[in-house]
Amino acid sequence: MENAPSVRRCPERLGQFLVLIMILCLPLLEPSFGNTQSLQIVNMAIPARSFQMVIYPVAQQKGYMKEEGLDQRVIFVAPTTSIQAMLGGDVQFTGAGSSALVSMARGNTPLKVVVATNDRVLQWLVTRPEITTPKELKGKKIATTGVGAIATFMAKQVLTKHGLDANKDVNYLDVGQGNQLTALLGGGFDAAILSVEQRYVALDKGMREMFFMGNEVKNSWGTLATTDKLIKENPKIVAGFVRATIKALRYLRHDKEGTVSAMLKFSGVSRQQATRVYDDIIGTFTSNGVVDEETQRNDLAIIRQVVNTSETLPNARAYDFSFALEAEQQLNRSGWKP
Repeated sequence: MENAPSVRRCPERLGQFLVLIMILCLPLLEPSFGNTQSLQIVNMAIPARSFQMVIYPVAQQKGYMKEEGLDQRVIFVAPTTSIQAMLGGDVQFTGAGSSALVSMARGNTPLKVVVATNDRVLQWLVTRPEITTPKELKGKKIATTGVGAIATFMAKQVLTKHGLDANKDVNYLDVGQGNQLTALLGGGFDAAILSVEQRYVALDKGMREMFFMGNEVKNSWGTLATTDKLIKENPKIVAGFVRATIKALRYLRHDKEGTVSAMLKFSGVSRQQATRVYDDIIGTFTSNGVVDEETQRNDLAIIRQVVNTSETLPNARAYDFSFALEAEQQLNRSGWKP
């Protein structure tokens, strides 16, 4: 799961907007293999150049998409916009699966999460060095990406588990996406909820890691979503895209050097940092793109808090891992390896 803003009606000029984004982003992508005229173009929306999203460029660069008859076009789009684009037919898949879940819970939007990239939450609660226990956060300020963000609700669960009244004892302040680290290092905040890349900078600056959320809650992170319409009308595309994604997941686990090199090209980080990230979180990647039913229920429980509803969204309404499970069986039967 990832932070998921609200979803509004698709604006009229969204299609032209997406075309512009694609034109701007094409130079950032690896050229397609050979003649793509016979391949089905599939647009994949990615919210950020985070490590777990590298599987999609890998799936294209290694030829896994081409093997499925697909020419994947990766575009960088904000989560809310990617949901609107899928509903409008401009995008077929999005890496902002949590935004899809929020949209389902709010308005019964016809979407499904079809792949779970990670079975642990890639977020950290990092504090100033003088704060050594969770209870010392009482009365303190935590920098977040939003008081209604998914990671904030997860942090509340963790702090409650460690003896705080998470709704009253701590002040959560929205400092804007990507600004948590700056807020913490600036001295105006006592703690911050950070991504893996931000965490390294904070620790190198002397901050203290209080929690790795992935060890504290049983939730997923980094999910792939598509529309019910595409599943119904063109299941072959969904099956092929998911199968290529599962191949890329296997590749990440199998080839460290190749993955680090792909990360350098994808995100522009140093080799040292890419290697550090790989070593730290490769164990959080699922092998088959699936998380268990308990994790699914926990994800949806967080979503209920985000949208402030008591209505329970059934697992089967939100998730369809049948394509991932079938892909795993097919790859196992054929003995496929990266």
